[in-house]
Amino acid sequence: MFGDGVSVLARYATRFPIVEINTSFYRPHRTETYARWASSVPTEFRFSVKVPKAITHELALRAAGPTLDLFLAQAQGLGRHLGGYLLQLPPSHIFDARVASTFFRLFRHRTGAPCACEPRHASWFTERADELLQRYAISRVAADPAIVPSAAVPGGHPGWSYWRWHGAPRMYYSDYSDSVLAALAASVAETSSVSGATWVIFDNTAHGFATPNAGRLQEMLTPSKAGRARA
Repeated sequence: MFGDGVSVLARYATRFPIVEINTSFYRPHRTETYARWASSVPTEFRFSVKVPKAITHELALRAAGPTLDLFLAQAQGLGRHLGGYLLQLPPSHIFDARVASTFFRLFRHRTGAPCACEPRHASWFTERADELLQRYAISRVAADPAIVPSAAVPGGHPGWSYWRWHGAPRMYYSDYSDSVLAALAASVAETSSVSGATWVIFDNTAHGFATPNAGRLQEMLTPSKAGRARA
């Protein structure tokens, strides 16, 4: 994401208070790399770290203990700058209460850090799934585009409200208008008044819209000092 140099991250951190590390999904990073990133940002800056696809896609959350141990040990290099973990599931991952419960229990035996889960199959948007997420203090991502209406709002554990906006109507490419961002800002402000931390991640990076969208949302939220946005 930032390579071996930290100058890009350091400049970024002067404008935004959070960032999501996506490269950890594709390949491992050394503990020293995480520590170097952490040393280049202000005290209040936080990272979320995407759980590797080896766990979410290849193992499908099953028998993931050794892989999870290695990943968590590496990410500890962030120290106090660790904001939490993002668990993005493949669209084919159907909700299975036993599999999910076993993995979340495994996860919680190893860390109490915040975790936001982004399920992408409609079977996850039920009362039973939401109750299981709450039991293990796992938040559910509010995504755009939303595969079902309830996917557009945060769910699960309310301690970490986490929006991931990928671009709509064309994922990764589309820009968001001021009117759409204003509606998001209202939702973030309302949620932040009754829950814990609020994060907004823009993933519409293909045409470079993520940074200006994040900046515009940040401007809209500044009067109320609610929410955080990042590209």
